[in-house]
Amino acid sequence: MRNASGNGFDSSDSFAVSGAAEGAARLHDIPPSITPSHGDDSHLLSRIASPADVKALAPNELAELCREIRTTLLAYGHQHGGHIGSNLGMVEATVALHRVFDSPRDRIVFDVSHQSYVHKMLTGRAAAYLDPDRFSEVTGFTNPDESKHDQFVLGHTGTSISLACGLAKTRDMEGPNSGIGNVIAVIGDGSLSSGVAFEGLNNAAEQGGNLIIVFNDNEMSIAGDFGGMYGPLARLRASGGTAQPNLFNAFGLDYRYVEAGNDVSALVAAFEEVRDIDHPVVVHIHTLKGAGYDGEETHADRQTASASPVSFDSPTGVHPTDNVNHSEPWHSDHCNLSDHEPHEGQCEASHWQNPDAAIGKPDDPRKHYGKMAMAALEPRFAAEPGLVVISPATPGSNGITHEFRERAGAHYVDTGITESHAVAYAAGIARAGGTPVVATTASFFQRAYDQFFQEMSLNRSRVTVLDFLGGLSGSDNTHSGAYDVTMFSNIPGATMLVPTSARDYLADLAWATAPAGSADAPAGPVVIRVPGEAILTAERDATLLPVTGGQIADRPQSTSLPVSVSSASGGISAATVRGTVSVTAQRAGVRHMLDWRVNQTGSHVAIIGLGNAYPLAEQTAAALSADYGITATVIDPRQCTSLDSDVLESLRDGHQQVITLEDGQLEGGWGEKVTAYYANHHVSDGSRNPRVLNFGAAKEFTDRVPLGELNERYGLTVEQVTEAITRCF
Repeated sequence: MRNASGNGFDSSDSFAVSGAAEGAARLHDIPPSITPSHGDDSHLLSRIASPADVKALAPNELAELCREIRTTLLAYGHQHGGHIGSNLGMVEATVALHRVFDSPRDRIVFDVSHQSYVHKMLTGRAAAYLDPDRFSEVTGFTNPDESKHDQFVLGHTGTSISLACGLAKTRDMEGPNSGIGNVIAVIGDGSLSSGVAFEGLNNAAEQGGNLIIVFNDNEMSIAGDFGGMYGPLARLRASGGTAQPNLFNAFGLDYRYVEAGNDVSALVAAFEEVRDIDHPVVVHIHTLKGAGYDGEETHADRQTASASPVSFDSPTGVHPTDNVNHSEPWHSDHCNLSDHEPHEGQCEASHWQNPDAAIGKPDDPRKHYGKMAMAALEPRFAAEPGLVVISPATPGSNGITHEFRERAGAHYVDTGITESHAVAYAAGIARAGGTPVVATTASFFQRAYDQFFQEMSLNRSRVTVLDFLGGLSGSDNTHSGAYDVTMFSNIPGATMLVPTSARDYLADLAWATAPAGSADAPAGPVVIRVPGEAILTAERDATLLPVTGGQIADRPQSTSLPVSVSSASGGISAATVRGTVSVTAQRAGVRHMLDWRVNQTGSHVAIIGLGNAYPLAEQTAAALSADYGITATVIDPRQCTSLDSDVLESLRDGHQQVITLEDGQLEGGWGEKVTAYYANHHVSDGSRNPRVLNFGAAKEFTDRVPLGELNERYGLTVEQVTEAITRCF
């Protein structure tokens, strides 16, 4: 998975500039002598058009094919970026799968499916990795629209076994006419920790019949492995697969262990042994994440032994490494973020690699605002023992740095890729009087929908949710955050705040996490949509906020909570946010946090911009003033949980139009509630019933469409909004 995200993204497998390297470090160049030659028939990979071509190779050519694939992945990572580390570890396993099995009759289901790059190369899509001009032809995940060899669109985690059970069930019910042979689920790279994976294992054992579960055990999740199952897995590896307890045997499943998970010959033999098996079996393969990355030391602060530089004279480009089994708490090395300086073994940075072109660029919004939140929370740990940050994996992608985690100690918990558990766990902490903060990507939170309703909201649990990557983005179709407002804002009892500046963001965080019993503390859960690219860009360039210049009135707030920021706490300087967030309340209680803010009072037109769409509101107002002499009212609603009826009623006087802007799904979203308000509160004086125009995204999945193109598609540009406004006069 991982947006994310994003991809964790992670996220998306489309390139977005993010994550500056700390210093002038550069990812190691691929020697020109081993750069794949496009269309050169002397290279095996160029000649692979389908799995049949893999089967046609001589046995002694398989290692050379693996070497070429690994070289291609390394070059692709430098130029394009992506989930390179997991694929480097899966090179031999994927070649062996297509050597032994007969896709697509034999159905191979990849989980998370960011492990499927090599599979794509071997199923007619190698050019999309060899030729930079064709990099955008494939997604970073399996997709049946690309190839009959891809079974599902998969970008989240843990579901391959369940999906495989479904395929096998239909095959067994329909018999030989089903057209389905062996069914193979490929899981791992941390995805086994998902609860749904265990549900699949439970079903597989009961269902019986041919089902082959390939468990890719690379000793890593995203930031590291966490959970009680990893001790028994380590003992299985150490014992060559003989140790007990064996969690797969405990489910009633047959089990085989392959220590040499990067030996293509050993894997071919193992898969041949289970081909056409008549009962479910787990083939546990021990692989090296990032196998083939240059292990040369580049991070001055890294305290672990590093591998020697890769030797491409080796048969497959894999070389020994001692970058495993670290004693420090997070089971991975001291790479600070998840997208630079990747290397072999237990390396968080190898989960997602940004291309070389991204090195030195400023932090993206996820990292920028994530670091800011952690910097605000960290000084409170000493005085608030119940304050806990929870990340269901993907911490580095969201600015929860390795250094922060080390300093936080027990105040930070990585639950693995377990969003449902993370939210329920947070509700338990809240029930006991603690202050949990759950942080991950908007699309990943979809996996915890039931827990948001039941454990969190129905129980009025004081849980704070940091919702990263919400809104429109150029991400793939599995990681879009365009649906977060429709989800969170309609959960009874939950409050969703949508800040439009760092100041508001930190004020929201301080209020949401106010210790129980504090004046004006919220009575239930609070979701904070972390600002996105439009907000961060405007904060870096105040000319993009032509009405206010980024200088806005203080948010009413009755409590005074410190917001301490230090560069040591994650890279945000003290100059970024100054002092404390403290002003006199205009109203008592929670109500003041839900009041809309009118940043400019005008007439004829009122423009209400939600969250990331707020800069567009100011820019449209400036265009109306400059081109038509209209001074529009400009409003920042700051939240999407409820409507500010006082503000809406005030707009009846002197406003013929009310415009709502949102960078999320329009249908069932926020803007339609404003339309419904005026429709349901119609007054007899027709001049006092303003016309409402809603701008937002269509109800659709989008796949790697650039953000600018999406804004054009949905009319979210100054020109389109202005034209619609003036056309109605």
